[in-house]
Amino acid sequence: MRLDKFLSQQLGISRALILRELRASRVTIGSEIVKSGSYKLKPEDEVAYEGNPLKQIFGPRYYMLNKPEGYVCSTDDPINPTILYFMDEPLAEKLHAAGRLDMDTTGLVLLTDDGQWSHRVTSPRHHCEKTYLVTLVQPLADDTAVLFAAGVQLHGEKELTKPAVLEKIEESLVRLTITEGRYHQVKRMFAAAGNHVVALHRERIGEIELDLDLAPGEYRALTQEEIDSIGLTK
Repeated sequence: MRLDKFLSQQLGISRALILRELRASRVTIGSEIVKSGSYKLKPEDEVAYEGNPLKQIFGPRYYMLNKPEGYVCSTDDPINPTILYFMDEPLAEKLHAAGRLDMDTTGLVLLTDDGQWSHRVTSPRHHCEKTYLVTLVQPLADDTAVLFAAGVQLHGEKELTKPAVLEKIEESLVRLTITEGRYHQVKRMFAAAGNHVVALHRERIGEIELDLDLAPGEYRALTQEEIDSIGLTK
């Protein structure tokens, strides 16, 4: 990456202003002042602006976050706090959620700056499974699992949902695995079955399971095995 582009991203100012900062001798690489914006950065270069180190980012990034309630998964929201509040990473604003959760839904969120990878998570043709722990207002009806396996008619939609797997844990606590990502799908499926969701927590996306060591609001980088597993979805 060119030095001027890197500085523009890091400092959030235009390349024209970056040239002014370079000419003013405010940028160093190692112990040397650099004034050329066309300089090609190398992984080992230590860049600083006015003596403050700037961290280079090489290659795409992949994280899992244990999302708490009360945050939206968009990267910019004028009203509500976003999940980027928790991401203590350079250029965190370049990350996006690969599969969003509602504000009141908790659990696993994957964040990346790799658009193709996130598309494999969210595209219906890849059939990437998502598993949720669901708390219901009423005890689960006996026929709900059969109904979900056959497909549910959601209000306002023509096509049935794709077959889903429902596991009863307690009378009003279930685990649901779906392969789609329709708007408020889990809540609408249970509404179609005459029930109501009072709490929703995502546990798994594809082969990636939420790390139980992560408290709400904590995150970690994905392992290479977790990253590669997304490409193995059908």
